[in-house]
Amino acid sequence: MLIDDVNGVRKKRGHIVCLTAGLLAGAVSVHAQSYPSRSVRFIVPMAPGGSGDHTSRLMSQKLQALWRQNVVVDNRAGGTGTIALETAANARPDGYTISLCTGSHAARQAMQARLSFDLMRSFTPLTQVISQPYVLTVHPSVQARTVAELVSRANETPRGLTYGSAGLGSLQHLSGALFSIQGKAKLLHVPYKGGGPAMTDLIGGQIDMIFMTSPEAAPHVQSGKVRSLAVSSVRRLKSLPRLPTMVEAGITGYEMTQWYGVVAPTGLPPAVLARLSSGLIEVIKSPDLVERFAKDDVEVVGSTPDEFRAHIAAEIKRFERAVKAAGLKLD
Repeated sequence: MLIDDVNGVRKKRGHIVCLTAGLLAGAVSVHAQSYPSRSVRFIVPMAPGGSGDHTSRLMSQKLQALWRQNVVVDNRAGGTGTIALETAANARPDGYTISLCTGSHAARQAMQARLSFDLMRSFTPLTQVISQPYVLTVHPSVQARTVAELVSRANETPRGLTYGSAGLGSLQHLSGALFSIQGKAKLLHVPYKGGGPAMTDLIGGQIDMIFMTSPEAAPHVQSGKVRSLAVSSVRRLKSLPRLPTMVEAGITGYEMTQWYGVVAPTGLPPAVLARLSSGLIEVIKSPDLVERFAKDDVEVVGSTPDEFRAHIAAEIKRFERAVKAAGLKLD
């Protein structure tokens, strides 16, 4: 009798456990179906006005129309983008906080072991948004119209030519360091708190050169405020067809491309992940955005979460090899 009672209790407990699990699963399903039911915060690791901020705002407008909810851009500049990702990593994994992630974050991780986050463990990749090359640009006062002439001028200058970047550990920093190593050019790194101030100083003649993305470079090149010498991608740009690649200019094996993607804190429910990634890919691949980006030689990607995860892992490994070759380490 006692055994029968115990078994009965066990059966009841089993029913309760199954019922609870079913209710939880149902709650998650309902949450996913209604997602988003309130505003979504979109953290951007740049100050307002730059290409990353501009791209994020274009996406947020499209997402608002798709989801019929506010998508609020939250600019968190500083720390070469680390402040933004620290904020995102510590947010609740409920889909209401997403963040822009860039190639500079992968470069930073390759250079600095002691970060408060890990790109592969702290985040759920959602999609890679775009890929865009850098343009090697110099101030008009620099007496060089080719990369070979630039290397000669750098090595003739006692301290070397100065190059700016968005900060220590940024992809611009690594781009310049690799150029110095592979091109055997004497260069002095000048880090800034963001790409905007670095560009301002290049135009003002405070620094000699910088690697900048093609959309940022084009208007200043066309106005004559800066001079472009080469592009960092493996193919020439449609907007600047006469500009050689770094490889064509004599820097063997040189390739550096900036990319933007979107991540969420790790632990995101699978159903919410599916809603987020599908929504992002839909807006990224909308014909008007694709056409708009194409005019600036920006490639729209719109990868799956698994594809983006693989891309991040590959980039970190690639940058680790580059960091080792350049002898860079921030720790």
